[in-house]
Amino acid sequence: MKLAFIIDPIAKLDPAHDTSVALMEAACRKGYEVFITNMSTLSVKDGKAWAFLQSTKIKPVPLVDGKWQVPNPWYEVEEGEFQPLENMQFVWMRPDPPVTTEYLYATYILDYIDTSKTKVLNSPQGIRAANEKMYALKFTKAIPKTIVTADKSTIREFVSAEGKAVMKPLGGKGGEGILFLEVGDRNINSMIEISTNIGTMPVMVQEYLPDAQKGDKRIILLDGEPIGAVNRVPQSGEFRGNMAAGGSAVQVDITDREREICNQLALALKRDGLMFVGIDVIGGYLTEVNVTSPTGIREIDRLDGVCLGDRVMDWLAAVK
Repeated sequence: MKLAFIIDPIAKLDPAHDTSVALMEAACRKGYEVFITNMSTLSVKDGKAWAFLQSTKIKPVPLVDGKWQVPNPWYEVEEGEFQPLENMQFVWMRPDPPVTTEYLYATYILDYIDTSKTKVLNSPQGIRAANEKMYALKFTKAIPKTIVTADKSTIREFVSAEGKAVMKPLGGKGGEGILFLEVGDRNINSMIEISTNIGTMPVMVQEYLPDAQKGDKRIILLDGEPIGAVNRVPQSGEFRGNMAAGGSAVQVDITDREREICNQLALALKRDGLMFVGIDVIGGYLTEVNVTSPTGIREIDRLDGVCLGDRVMDWLAAVK
């Protein structure tokens, strides 16, 4: 089986953390052929999607005494060639967000893959339709009180009603740009103006969930089914649990309420071709649906003593 991974430059990836590396390592371990490329090489030629693909080997990254032991070097990349992506059985679209114009154009090129020959994970149409903040609004029984607006007075009214709130840019990642709003904060007008670009850019505003201090849980879903979770606990003095914002990864179980949320999402995710997804849950409420390059596998594997990459590869073999 041949798998192509569209990723950020491989030398910049962290093999002890990056889920793309974990997936590629699992594929190599299974004896599958792994190829890498980046968005800038994607092209359409003769009505087909092409890319410059480099055969890649990922060396095993063993877990020793609770720490990933990264070999040096940890990957080998061959020269590569320009070829149709339909030569692959699967193409993984996994550059990190934000979803820029370049990213959107890449998804348009991926539309020219013959899906009867090659499956794209996640679906380019699904990625375009699923803004990682807005997509959660489809599931009204799962989310906290939420508004999306660029209007300052509407945001102030919401904060006044709730007492505390969290404001998020719709295109943010890793907790970047998320602000805590509270009644009486003298900076609230300025924060709203900066975030909304003086009332021209809509933002998401959600009620503040006190359980955020206990952690922001990342749950990995494969074909709509939860396969693992990790809790991301904020560091002292911080309200964001994202690992990119300094949150600590802590072992955690998936609750009945969280399984119920996953069930609410499953049909829509499958319909939209969003097969490998990471959802964020705080205090029993869905806050985000991550579809671009959801991460967390390395942390779950380390804490739970599992290998989710192998499970994903076995699923690919079954659906091939």
